Amino acid sequence: MPQLTVQLKTPNGVSYTQPIGLFIGNEWHAAKSGEKITSINPTDETEIATVEAAGPEDVDIAVAAARKAFKDPSWRDIGGTERGKLMHKLATIIEREKETLAAIETWDNGKPYSASLNEDLAEVTGALNYYAGYADKLHGQVIETTPAKLAYTIREPIGVCGQIIPWNYPLAMAAWKLGPALASGNTVVLKAAEQTPLSILYLANLIKEAGFPPGVVNILNGYGKSAGAALASHLDVDKIAFTGSTNTGREIMKMAAVNLKNITLETGGKSPLLVFDDADLDQAVKWSHIGIMSNQGQICTATSRILVQDGVYDSFIKAFKDHVVNTSKVGDPFEDSTFQGPQVTKAQFDRVLSYIETGKSEGATLATGGEAYKNVNGKGFFISPTVFTDVKNTMKIFREEVFGPFVVISSFETEEEAVAIANDTTYGLGSAVFTKDIVKAHRVARNIEAGMVWINSSNDSDFRVPFGGVKQSGIGRELGEAGLDSYTNKKAIHVNLGSWL
Repeated sequence: MPQLTVQLKTPNGVSYTQPIGLFIGNEWHAAKSGEKITSINPTDETEIATVEAAGPEDVDIAVAAARKAFKDPSWRDIGGTERGKLMHKLATIIEREKETLAAIETWDNGKPYSASLNEDLAEVTGALNYYAGYADKLHGQVIETTPAKLAYTIREPIGVCGQIIPWNYPLAMAAWKLGPALASGNTVVLKAAEQTPLSILYLANLIKEAGFPPGVVNILNGYGKSAGAALASHLDVDKIAFTGSTNTGREIMKMAAVNLKNITLETGGKSPLLVFDDADLDQAVKWSHIGIMSNQGQICTATSRILVQDGVYDSFIKAFKDHVVNTSKVGDPFEDSTFQGPQVTKAQFDRVLSYIETGKSEGATLATGGEAYKNVNGKGFFISPTVFTDVKNTMKIFREEVFGPFVVISSFETEEEAVAIANDTTYGLGSAVFTKDIVKAHRVARNIEAGMVWINSSNDSDFRVPFGGVKQSGIGRELGEAGLDSYTNKKAIHVNLGSWL
């Protein structure tokens, strides 16, 4: 049995013991696959740690543990109130450990420590506490039919849930999925992204400390092509929830068809942000910057297509460019003044640079940025925040998701044209509208084909509000009360009160 923990110290001085195994049945295991994943620090390209990588056989073991726990009275019969107490306790323990978790997240992912601590960890505890409150409020209903019949529904857990989380928000996306699953009484096999394997493994020990029975939550690191595929196609997994690219979502949907799994998919986006002539330009500029440049542009709902009405097009571009240059400080993510850290991996770094070259070749105007940023010790996967203007709807950079600090700006004349351009995409995740005309704002919001519309803001999502897309941006909803629907089955019970047969 190899050593399943390692002593580490983060760049900001946090010393901690890092688990590196597979968390199955509340115990640490070596991977039977023999595969490993090495975590790379995107800030300086050095190796942080090597962890066990699950293969199909490991997935089988984890699913069996989850199935056993699902049937065990220690979980099945404890009731919603007790489940909620366990979840509240977990949130309290995470709050205690938030500085360590945030440091690991920043070291492994590259996002600014201030964002990891104040945004991501707040999202984790907020979502868990929110769903803990729902654990004993999953009510059915009595349905009126005739005096000779009683009909009612009950809400039951789906069963064993496979959850595949992305690398852009490792802990927050885990909480989004764990919250409703556990509140509903399901058991979970969660696979972390191979690019960011560390923080979720640290979280595993906190789940055990909170008192969850063995097998209720099992956490695996592994490659998508092996562990992810094995989980999505497993015949004893009842549900699969995935956040990631549209292409991978399509493959997961195919694999889940093997036993008609319940699925929730949150996939790609190329979200529009509309700025009308009557908008508060200062607010539009600030929110547009947040909507695309926060989290290094690595947000599925990033409003990466900015559409500006002709009357304020030139003034918006000048103000937006100045704001980006003056606000998007690129640097060491552990420095307080840093707004933008590195891209998560070399592959993502190269992807963004390739789209920059595409934008240049397509004839768009490069307003600012457009190159690798080399002023952080000459290392790391840093990219200068990039803005292209005069972008046509037919250009590749206008139509394809880049997933980086990369935004395109184009113009429109009328409201009808703006809506048509906004909807001219295969995606439909987020969108934003800036106008002081509240009637127009609501009208445009209704006409945009997206799962979410922000009016006079961008990307200020909330765990109490449903999150999800339409078209090729996904299936189903996470967060809010709607997120519980994806983790429960409604059973109808018919009771004959008469004797007419």
